[in-house]
Amino acid sequence: MNEVSPQEAQTRMNDGALLIDVREANEYQEVHAQGATLMPLSEFAARYNELPRDKELVMICRSGARSAQATQHLLDNGYQQVSNLKGGTLAWQEAGLPTQEGTA
Repeated sequence: MNEVSPQEAQTRMNDGALLIDVREANEYQEVHAQGATLMPLSEFAARYNELPRDKELVMICRSGARSAQATQHLLDNGYQQVSNLKGGTLAWQEAGLPTQEGTA
């Protein structure tokens, strides 16, 4: 499984990658990486087909464990351009990268 740093994830997003946050809605509303799209792990198995196969996807959660599960699920289902953000939202914040609150 490919893991990327928060800085690498930001660079990939600037190049068109999508950042997918697999935490639950209440966690996402507290704080999330700017530009992240919410798709809770609790709904992931039913909804992963909504994600495009022709774009790079970077998966993020709080610390990297749940997003690793989601990354593996996508790889097991034929997605090829998928990475896990090592350290999750905690690492993103620690790196000083932009965050948002709420559902926006």
